[in-house]
Amino acid sequence: MGRKDASTTKLPVDQYRKQIGKQDYKKTKPILRATKLKAEAKRTAIGIKVGLYLITLSFDMCMPFHFLKLGCINVKF
Repeated sequence: MGRKDASTTKLPVDQYRKQIGKQDYKKTKPILRATKLKAEAKRTAIGIKVGLYLITLSFDMCMPFHFLKLGCINVKF
C-alpha cells in the first residue's frame, strides 16, 4: 500500500511548468501585448497571402478564355 503523502508530492515536470507560468505572468503588459500583436499580424499576413494567391490564380485561369473569345470574334471567314 502506498503512503498518503505520495499523492501530495508533485512531479518535477509539474513544478517546472508552474515556475515557468509564474515567470510568464510576471512579464509586463506591453511585452505581452506586443507578443500577441505580433502573432496576430503573422496569422493575418498568411490569410492575406492566400487570398491574393487565389485571386491571382482565378485571374490567370480566366484570361486564356478571354483572349480566345476575343480572337474568335475578330476572325472573319
